[in-house]
Amino acid sequence: MELDKKLEDYILNMSDIEHPVLAELNRETYLKILHPRMLSGHLQGLMLQFITRLLKPQNVLEIGTYTGYSAICFALELAENATVHTIEVNDELESFASGYFEKAGVAPKIKQHIGNALQIIPALKERFDLVFVDGEKEEYIDYYELSLEKLNSGGIIIADNVLWSGKVVEEVDPNDKSTNGIMAFNEYVKNDSRVEKFILPLRDGLFLIRKK
Repeated sequence: MELDKKLEDYILNMSDIEHPVLAELNRETYLKILHPRMLSGHLQGLMLQFITRLLKPQNVLEIGTYTGYSAICFALELAENATVHTIEVNDELESFASGYFEKAGVAPKIKQHIGNALQIIPALKERFDLVFVDGEKEEYIDYYELSLEKLNSGGIIIADNVLWSGKVVEEVDPNDKSTNGIMAFNEYVKNDSRVEKFILPLRDGLFLIRKK
């Protein structure tokens, strides 16, 4: 599902330049961290920043911090008293991400949570205006229900990787938990009358979901 490289280069050339700290984070993630393709990246990051700028959320919930790229994108656009709550199960990534939060000057706006999102989300007292889902694919429906419960009316959920490298339209191995999880999630959202939704074929697919 990747864009043609020449076309992607053209699109990026016509778009706003990458924030210098995000560019550095991008490079270091690819040099030092496993599975660097999990990083949101420049084009998707610009879209996350754009939506944040339009929505002006008071609280953002992110499920899956990874190295912190998308959390920084959200935080750069937030008002001074607004907060990103970001959850990451891998404690080895905590200091890497927090170092870049400091470099980008957004650390005061970001609250890091380390652990299982299915346990952390119910304990959060905040209401949210924007949720970004990018955790374990077989748990997407659970993340969705927990997030929707805490999402204000008119709030947005963005779920990443919902095209899953095109596997959603191929024959799937019953033992492929990630692909089956994504496909079950997509069907679940499609049939949910509580929300308005569409899939944006950007990068690996983003489900944009608005709570009525």
